[in-house]
Amino acid sequence: MNILALQSLVDRIGTEHVEQRLKVESEHEAQLFGQGLIFFNLENWYSAPWVIGSALKLMGLYSRARRDADRIAIQRNLLEFESLPPAFADFTILQLSDLHADISQGAMQHLISIVGDLKYDICVLTGDYRGKTYGPFDTSLKSILELRAQLKKPLYGVLGNHDSIYMVPALEQMGIRMLFNECVTLSRNDSQIYLAGIDDAHFYRTDDIEKAAKQIPGGAFSILLSHTPEVYRKAASAGFNLMLSGHTHGGQLCLPGGIPIKLEARLPRSMGAGAWQYGRMAGYTSVGVGTSLLPVRLYCPPEITLHTLRQRM
Repeated sequence: MNILALQSLVDRIGTEHVEQRLKVESEHEAQLFGQGLIFFNLENWYSAPWVIGSALKLMGLYSRARRDADRIAIQRNLLEFESLPPAFADFTILQLSDLHADISQGAMQHLISIVGDLKYDICVLTGDYRGKTYGPFDTSLKSILELRAQLKKPLYGVLGNHDSIYMVPALEQMGIRMLFNECVTLSRNDSQIYLAGIDDAHFYRTDDIEKAAKQIPGGAFSILLSHTPEVYRKAASAGFNLMLSGHTHGGQLCLPGGIPIKLEARLPRSMGAGAWQYGRMAGYTSVGVGTSLLPVRLYCPPEITLHTLRQRM
């Protein structure tokens, strides 16, 4: 593929942004050290799946970890805000994150079987549609198309550190509006709230929270989609009321009690999974549907989340 395939995206977000992301993509396989917010990118290490799989087998945990990776939990998160317009009371957002669809096929089939019965107003996807951080993505897109048939509009998404910008035309053809440091208006009756989304901040460093925030009227209620929660300070400073993220997988392989052995992110562990608060901004870090490197999880079941907004009295 070449940049001509992205011409409509170039027209929308600019040549500089697209070329910056493509430059990093072209060097991706060699970037084990130094690129992004962390020094060592485990997901770019070719031997990592073998090392992790072998360790689980030696401990007798591999079969359990494979089973746990497919058992998706439906989480419900109630969020109360004084500034929420009354018309948006009980507005519900379905968040899907970190599908990694090509290597998480069991979880994807379970997801496809349960989402059709859920009730929500919008669906948001917070990145990482592909399993590996490089290479083909047709298998992932085929699985996401099957999932899309079970989801209700409208749908909004952002890219993650595993994704190629060349996936965007296909995702948008499915009806998923991808956000690149952009903002859209959500209306209910005569009231509005604002949904912004930034490009990947963890590896590609193509995020621009300030640009997204400038599109929001002062004092308006706003939500930010960011694949990684690592930009929480910037998001709070920009005045967002809520940030929805993924990326961490909650550690994916955890000790009993859900204590992560390692988080591939620079942030407090309290923000590594579930609901959290930073200043006046609420946040939620999804542990995701899929898995990275191998389809295995321990003490950290996959999830989808229904966020319901309410007015704080």
